[in-house]
Amino acid sequence: MNIAFFVRGLVIGFSIAATVGPMSTLCIQRTIHKGFLAGLISGLGIASADGCYGSIAAFGITVVTTLLIRLQLWIHVIGGLFLIYLGIRTLLTPPAERAARAKATNLSSMYLSTFLLTLTNPLTIISFAAIFAGIGIGINSTSASVLVVAGVFLGSTLWWIILTSSLSILRIKLAPMWLHWINRVSGIIILLFGIFALLSFVR
Repeated sequence: MNIAFFVRGLVIGFSIAATVGPMSTLCIQRTIHKGFLAGLISGLGIASADGCYGSIAAFGITVVTTLLIRLQLWIHVIGGLFLIYLGIRTLLTPPAERAARAKATNLSSMYLSTFLLTLTNPLTIISFAAIFAGIGIGINSTSASVLVVAGVFLGSTLWWIILTSSLSILRIKLAPMWLHWINRVSGIIILLFGIFALLSFVR
């Protein structure tokens, strides 16, 4: 068993998760607004989707890849509309003075929403495949693929643990006014990502 495959997958997962995008913004907003657990669960939804796409790229499931790329326009529309909804909802939601205690049902919906939203970008498969080739993964066996995928998931999870734990500590020091503006800025960014997704569909 070559641990190098796992380490490379770890680096890939961490790097892709650290990329700034609508999911990062949503995760940051939830952490500051609802606390560490809400942010972490949201991050795990993203990590799970990264693991799924990493699996498709690592195992070379070309049928699934081709299907997702063919449907990418409609997938972007669905994802774009949902991002617009989340952006408006975030803009209209007043920040809580204390982090809300998340219930099991809320955590489930947070996980599912980030998981499905992350899946609305099928080109992520191409990104994974390109990175695998670029750093010389050289996957030639099932065991190597499993190690890479496990590394991708844990690398992504590691990023969200670091980010959400840091933000939960920072939140304590933020004044209510800052929490209000973070909500507004986060809502605008998420809304713009949703509009951009729809515009790309029109083009």
